[in-house]
Amino acid sequence: MTTAADPYELRAGVPSVEVFRRLRTDAGLSDKAPEAVASALPNTWYGVVLHHEGEPIGMGRVIGDGGTAFQIVDICVHPAHQGRGLGRRIMAALTAELERRAPATAYVSLIADGPARYLYEKFGFADTATHNSIGMYRLMDGSPESGGGSSAEPAV
Repeated sequence: MTTAADPYELRAGVPSVEVFRRLRTDAGLSDKAPEAVASALPNTWYGVVLHHEGEPIGMGRVIGDGGTAFQIVDICVHPAHQGRGLGRRIMAALTAELERRAPATAYVSLIADGPARYLYEKFGFADTATHNSIGMYRLMDGSPESGGGSSAEPAV
C-alpha cells in the first residue's frame, strides 16, 4: 500500500512482457526479445515489481532450480526514482524470500554491473575472485564477443 509518506509499493510477482522490457531499457539495461521474455517470466522462482502511484518503476527476480542454484537478475529502478533506497528495498525482498525458502546449502549468484556491487555487498554478496573463482558468461547471439565461434574445441 502506498502512503503520502511512502508513495512506493512493492508487490510480489513479475511484470508483463511489455513492462519488463520497458523497465530494463528505461534503467539502461539491454533489451530482450519479446519471445524470450515471454518464456522467461513464468519460470521466475520469486519476483517483485515496485510501483509508484500505481505505475511499475522497478523490479527484480530470482531464477534457479529451486534447490541448489539461484541467480538474482533484472534488478532495476527507473532513473527518475533512483537514489531513494529502492534498489535496496528490492534486494531486501528477494534475499528475504531466499532466506525463507531456499535450502541452506544453495548457491546464490548475481552479476554486479558498476557501482551496484556496493549494494549487493550489503546483502552478503562477495566478489567470486576472493574464493578462487571467476564469473563467466556467454551470449547466445553468435557474435565473436559471445564466444559462439564455430570451433568445437575451446582454444585453451
